[in-house]
Amino acid sequence: MHIHILGICGTFMGGVALLARAAGHTVTGCDANVYPPMSTQLAEQGIGLTEGYDPTQIELAPDMFVVGNAISRGNPLLEAILDRGLPYVSGPQWLSEYVLAGRWVLAVAGTHGKTTTTSLLAWMLEDAGLNPGFLVGGVPKNFGVSARLTDSPFFVIEADEYDTAFCDKRSKFVHYRPRTAILNNLEFDHADIFADLAAIETQFHHLVRIMPRSGRIVANAAEPALKRVLERGCWSELEWFEDAAGWSSAVGAGEGEAVFSLAGRELGRATMPLAGRHNRANTLAAIAAARHVGVPPEQAIASLVRFAGIKRRLEVRGEVGGVTVYDDFAHHPTAIALTVEGLRRRQPGGRILAVLEPRSNTMKLGVMKAQLPSSLADADQVYCYTNGLGWRAEDALAPLGERARCDDDLDVLVAAVASEALPGDHVLVMSNGGFGGVHGRLLNALEARFGAARN
Repeated sequence: MHIHILGICGTFMGGVALLARAAGHTVTGCDANVYPPMSTQLAEQGIGLTEGYDPTQIELAPDMFVVGNAISRGNPLLEAILDRGLPYVSGPQWLSEYVLAGRWVLAVAGTHGKTTTTSLLAWMLEDAGLNPGFLVGGVPKNFGVSARLTDSPFFVIEADEYDTAFCDKRSKFVHYRPRTAILNNLEFDHADIFADLAAIETQFHHLVRIMPRSGRIVANAAEPALKRVLERGCWSELEWFEDAAGWSSAVGAGEGEAVFSLAGRELGRATMPLAGRHNRANTLAAIAAARHVGVPPEQAIASLVRFAGIKRRLEVRGEVGGVTVYDDFAHHPTAIALTVEGLRRRQPGGRILAVLEPRSNTMKLGVMKAQLPSSLADADQVYCYTNGLGWRAEDALAPLGERARCDDDLDVLVAAVASEALPGDHVLVMSNGGFGGVHGRLLNALEARFGAARN
């Protein structure tokens, strides 16, 4: 089958492309911006890329057009497809029918921690010799790719609650039909498509409704919204984590050590590869889910020492003159707060200089601007890039006083950070996009200031 993917350079659709190519399909695609690293990854797999959405692409005559959820009505190629009555399908539906069918799907859903938990779970299965396929919204360093297809019956997938496509406003995850599902947490997000938290809870209820009786749901007992979801009906096995009567974790005696237990019985201890209590919860959920496919908890815990982490999750991008620059995907206020807390625990010495781009649709709408000051309260200095915002970040961050600086000129912002950073400081860059290559710009500016090469 020849498929042509609209929006191919997105993380999810790029993963679909890699899986389709591995399955033996001919894959081409297009995007408004064809750029590394996804364009490089796709080209290395022999996938032809076209920049833009010119309607002449229908002359490629694929068997099916696969439409990403970034594509909306008015897109010239989509309109040509509709006008001519050509076959099309959403990315999640194509994945469900041509990759996931017949496999034991392990899906990781939740507002936060999906990429980390999915990566942990895939690695636990891999380290146990189960050779899982996977699709992750990031790049687990143990694998070096965001998606992989194998001959294993097991497939681990990051299950996003965002809508499926222009033609299907259900959440993506309803297409995956998991046998094992992690419900990690649930807060209001995606204000561009959901009116309120109750609307998102309904989508999670739809996911629960399609789980088989022999399936298993691993849910966070500390989340009231998830309890409301499951009170609406649950027909599968249910295990709670962050629960004294179920799966629980605690801080161990050693530095960074965690203790994992089930029903009060200690299962094992490990030095955590990722900082923060939220990552301890992510790990606990992955251990519980891995047990459903036969990985003993003791084995899953032992795998942690060999987990290499995920790109863009407190990833060190370089160090110059004693100043370390980190990259993180955090963009929701809760995720921002947890990321700052995690870095503080990992690096108790030195200041944290938080560099933030409120880039997600929810943040651009200003729905959660009031939560930003508290989410950044533990940072010593805050630098906010305001380009493209429809609200005044200066007003929102006013409670932080002189600790906060806002600017719509990225060069000016970079210069300010580089001039104010001191040896021992930690520059924490947070954005769900490329942020104009700010990491490299910061490192270059620090090199110029300190007259030293980066590490």
